[in-house]
Amino acid sequence: MVLKSLSKNQINMKNIPTIHAPASKSYFQRALAAALLAQGTSRLKNISWCDDSWAAKTIIENLGAVTEETGRDLLVISRGVRFNQKTFSAGEAGLSVRMFSPILAFSNETVTFNGKGSLLKRPVKIIEEALAQLKVHVKSNNGFLPLEIKGPIQPGKIHIDGSLSSQLLTGLLLSLPVLKGDSIISVNELKSIPYIDMTLSVMKSFGVEVDHDNYQTFYIKGNQPYRPTQFNIEGDWSGAAFWLVLGAIKKPLEVLNLNHHSEQADKAIVAALEKAGASVFFKEQSVVVKPGKLKAFEFDATHCPDLFPPLVCLASQCEGTTAIKGVSRLTHKESNRAEVLKNEFAKVGIQVTLNGDVMYVKGGEIQPATIDSNNDHRIAMAGGILNLVAKGQVDVHNKEAVNKSYPSFFEDLEKLNFD
Repeated sequence: MVLKSLSKNQINMKNIPTIHAPASKSYFQRALAAALLAQGTSRLKNISWCDDSWAAKTIIENLGAVTEETGRDLLVISRGVRFNQKTFSAGEAGLSVRMFSPILAFSNETVTFNGKGSLLKRPVKIIEEALAQLKVHVKSNNGFLPLEIKGPIQPGKIHIDGSLSSQLLTGLLLSLPVLKGDSIISVNELKSIPYIDMTLSVMKSFGVEVDHDNYQTFYIKGNQPYRPTQFNIEGDWSGAAFWLVLGAIKKPLEVLNLNHHSEQADKAIVAALEKAGASVFFKEQSVVVKPGKLKAFEFDATHCPDLFPPLVCLASQCEGTTAIKGVSRLTHKESNRAEVLKNEFAKVGIQVTLNGDVMYVKGGEIQPATIDSNNDHRIAMAGGILNLVAKGQVDVHNKEAVNKSYPSFFEDLEKLNFD
């Protein structure tokens, strides 16, 4: 995908509102883990907080790191992984529970890893099965949290299933290089490949590299030290996707703090917008979207499942029926996101149907209603976007769910002053 350069002849930039994309929580959480593993002082730049990032920071502090916030930077001072306590919590962060479990397996004593809210309903059997292959004793609560983990984890050969999530692979990739021997990870049906590219790029910034064979086999050399560094947390394409869709279905909008060369999977929203008929242009560190005659489109979101809510918002304003592939990736999100999208969009008059791995969305007029976020941050954000194109008021019940990833979302929405 190549974004078009912006010229003054293509769009009048006068009076176009701007909005600043928050820091990527996906990059931030990975950088926090890498900074813990790097003995010394690392500086993480351009940070912004949400519940998931806060949970990751708390975990590394409980593993011995000291943090100090200075403006939009976070200093992480680490002396290596130190178990100052035996109980840890990932909050509601699915990435944290999968990413830090292999690191908690450094302990030669039993530690407990728990969470709260929707995370307690998300299966962790894949963590049990994977760590057991590396001589770790793991016990779950019938396949759910809490986990009891006792290491120490050993280097070796391991096979994991990547069809539901790439997050455990991220945790293994981060942790195994510091062990005293080499490891090989074989992965079956890996999804969300861009997120693994993100993990590998963060590791490389901290001085650790991993080879792989077409994302099917990963070759990890042991005895690799993480080196403290200065790392910039780029803007979040996941949160920005809602603003870009708003620019396509309402009126022109410029979204700042976006890296056009990002490894983030959700950068693919640009391709969907162009398929739908919106005009998308870029400036140096921003993206401008202008509405067009929107038409139904086909899109494969298998590797970027977090785009489903903004994509359904976009499809609701397109003429015809849009087909979005990748429904199988939505079962174990904060909600059963496919069913929630179907049920909540029905309340505002938009027909969403599910057929195997494909979601179909029929465009139409948004009717006034109250929708329920189902404690899913991305459903809450979708409701906020729908409110600006509805024939009347769309209220969102439990909209504080946005605290998980983007606490200021509704405040930023009001600042836009879109009717």
